[in-house]
Amino acid sequence: MEKTATLNLRVNPELKSNAESVLSQLGIPMSTAVDMFLHQIVLTGGIPFSVSLPKMPSNINASEMTTEQIHAKLERGYADYSNGNVYNDDDVFEEFRRKHA
Repeated sequence: MEKTATLNLRVNPELKSNAESVLSQLGIPMSTAVDMFLHQIVLTGGIPFSVSLPKMPSNINASEMTTEQIHAKLERGYADYSNGNVYNDDDVFEEFRRKHA
């Protein structure tokens, strides 16, 4: 099948770079990966993977907590903040990436 259609997409630059790095290791050009994804949509009749929100543990899922439990967590969080027990989000995510690379 001849490839003549063009897609113009806006994506997060870091996400694109990370995906290109993985695809490069696999020897698959980005255009081929997108083509594969579109083929899978047609073959499966939908998104070819589960699209759902992650299940939250009940101890951090506010919809499953009592008002008292929510207040207690907020108070502990405020106490941590007041005591300087805080972390920069960039540092936390960088450490997570290192551990899970």
